[in-house]
Amino acid sequence: MPGTDIRIKVAGGGRFDCYLATPAKGPAPGLILACAVTGVDADLRAIADRFAAAGFVVAAPDLFWRTDPGPLPRTEEGQKRAAARAQPRAECIARGVQDIADTAAMLRARPDCNGKVAAAGFCYGGPYAVLGQTRAGLDAGFAYHGTQVHYYLGELKLTKGPVSLHWGDQDHAAPAEALKLLCDAVADMPSAEVHVYPGVKHGYTASTSQAWDAAATDASLARTIELLRGLGVRAAAAE
Repeated sequence: MPGTDIRIKVAGGGRFDCYLATPAKGPAPGLILACAVTGVDADLRAIADRFAAAGFVVAAPDLFWRTDPGPLPRTEEGQKRAAARAQPRAECIARGVQDIADTAAMLRARPDCNGKVAAAGFCYGGPYAVLGQTRAGLDAGFAYHGTQVHYYLGELKLTKGPVSLHWGDQDHAAPAEALKLLCDAVADMPSAEVHVYPGVKHGYTASTSQAWDAAATDASLARTIELLRGLGVRAAAAE
């Protein structure tokens, strides 16, 4: 069942757009999808619907409402706008923590959410797999072809809940040295893991992208659902 577009009130004033997809039954864990630079586009909405069908309350906030809101087309002009609205990267990511926290507050206030909330980041949103726990008080974190996640190794070590990170070994935004740093970092962390898919490129979860890889996407989302089950819901297998 398709989701709906809502508006979320910002703690410091203002509102931002969010796509909300809900399960047939609740209460269930909430899941925040932290978007790529393309925003809350058709690809992300489809993944939100997929997680909701598996039994979760899913919210995909527009993390670019302060700079250049809305989804962007996969065109040259769209790429230029995407690059501009995500800079300076570190400052934008830091500001977005409040958006993640506000989205989590919305989810926790819903009767169909059991109070547990996780973040799943795509590309630009990847660092929220870590920062969602350390700075926004979330319960778990996931990332798929996340960029610059290795910049937050110190905070990764501070996470308490599950962290599951996924990349392809042909990801131009995650060079081998970055993946090694991450693999080494989680080696002694029982609740954290890194998955690397052979022959898979950056952006593999986007079905309209040339990098689309159905098998890697299925594996990533299935592992996410498996870990989300531990937050208190019996979810259907990924389809």
